[in-house]
Amino acid sequence: MTMTTTFWTRFVLCCIVTVFAGLVLSPGAQAKPNILFIAIDDLNDWVGPLKGHPQVQTPYMDRLAARGTVFTNAHCQAPICNPSRTSLMTGLRPSTTGVYALFPWFRDVGQLKDLVTLPQYLAQHGYRTYTTGKIYHAMSGRNYKEFDVIGPPASVGPLPPRKLVDTPQPHPLVDWGVFPHRDEEKGDWKVATWAADQLKKGMPEPFFLSAGFFLPHVPLYATQKWFDLYPEETLQLPPMRRDDREDTPHFSWFLHWRLPEPRLKFLEEANQWKNIVRSYLASVSFVDSQVGRVLDALEAGGHADNTIVVLWSDHGWHLGEKLITGKNTLWDRSARVPLIFAGPGVSQGAVSGRPAELLDMYPTLLEAAGLPAKGGLDGHSLMPQLKDAGAPREWPAITTQNHDNHGIRSERWRFIQYADGSEELYDMKTDPNEWKNLAGDASYDQVLREHRRWIPKVNAKPAPGSAIRFLTYKDGKVNWEGEDIGPNDPIPEI
Repeated sequence: MTMTTTFWTRFVLCCIVTVFAGLVLSPGAQAKPNILFIAIDDLNDWVGPLKGHPQVQTPYMDRLAARGTVFTNAHCQAPICNPSRTSLMTGLRPSTTGVYALFPWFRDVGQLKDLVTLPQYLAQHGYRTYTTGKIYHAMSGRNYKEFDVIGPPASVGPLPPRKLVDTPQPHPLVDWGVFPHRDEEKGDWKVATWAADQLKKGMPEPFFLSAGFFLPHVPLYATQKWFDLYPEETLQLPPMRRDDREDTPHFSWFLHWRLPEPRLKFLEEANQWKNIVRSYLASVSFVDSQVGRVLDALEAGGHADNTIVVLWSDHGWHLGEKLITGKNTLWDRSARVPLIFAGPGVSQGAVSGRPAELLDMYPTLLEAAGLPAKGGLDGHSLMPQLKDAGAPREWPAITTQNHDNHGIRSERWRFIQYADGSEELYDMKTDPNEWKNLAGDASYDQVLREHRRWIPKVNAKPAPGSAIRFLTYKDGKVNWEGEDIGPNDPIPEI
């Protein structure tokens, strides 16, 4: 073989190798991206990227948002843990499954037991799946194959000898305040530690790692250093109006009729309003620090460049707005949640005001991973908005609480229709606090019609076992946990 021939042979081989390598490493041919799935319980829009509270400090969520896309108009499918998490993990609405309440675990419902959830679908397509903390509300301790590897469960951590606050209903979890313990003893610290250890030690790719943090779910216990971020003398309380409930239907009270979370009236009389707000903010900052530990481990483990991170909360939480505390409502404070994506294929530093739903995560992650779309899901992929935050979106966000109560959130409006037919309408552009109900104003009839058409056409009967904290309405009567309530019954001051 001559020198010239050798040269051209090597040249051709080099070109072939280069082309082949380009095909392998091109975006369309890359290995499937990993997925880091971070859940935070009861977290409303009091985070830096959503600006829900002017004083909140969440530097790690801020950092995640800066390298990804934030949805400022994202909403849960149900303002309570079990139906919200069931919905987003199955990709089906509560009105589709009939899971509206704290129970049942959906695998215990005959027609739902074989549903293929997000982690199961990913596992079918080559992903190794891991979980720690609270992702589902409960897996009932049964041997369902939800994940390949399971780490520490969610837990409150150390508790004081007795409750710090004597609330009207002595529920053991409804408590808050400074409690001197070590941060390392908290359940969320252990969840972050386990997740970080997996990321650092070298996980087989592609992986799906879900980490679910408990706080700021009650009890809102935090150590003094987190309270020091929010001095009482400069603390800003959330905006509220004393007459806020005068133009809301009586039926709106039924959604949280006798729940253990106290009313604003108690907080003021017991001088606890500032304390609970500080406790919530302190808990948010603590859990943000745990999110930071996981994100730091993602980088330290060398996975950051090929991992899609999605951070979300299952629903929001009232802290005096609408004269209540807690969740279980169809207003923005209870339905609006953080939703942040970052990683390959996601625009950086972008903010989308398009309506988004938690159950959109299922189809979004499948598309982002280059997997076949799964039929029968109720949500829609957010990839158009992850590429271009201003991309149009046809669908509003729909939140359902109990049977036949729905909230429809478009870009400008929040519409609510209760089981008895009563309604609310708010212009979120001019009235972000939802203080003026426009539903009775004839000049908004067209807006009402446009939003009514999104009410789910399927409203499945409550799944068997839906007895705890559950409300039904039939033949003009409200039934709360087996007790009939009349339309003029007084509202319990809890």
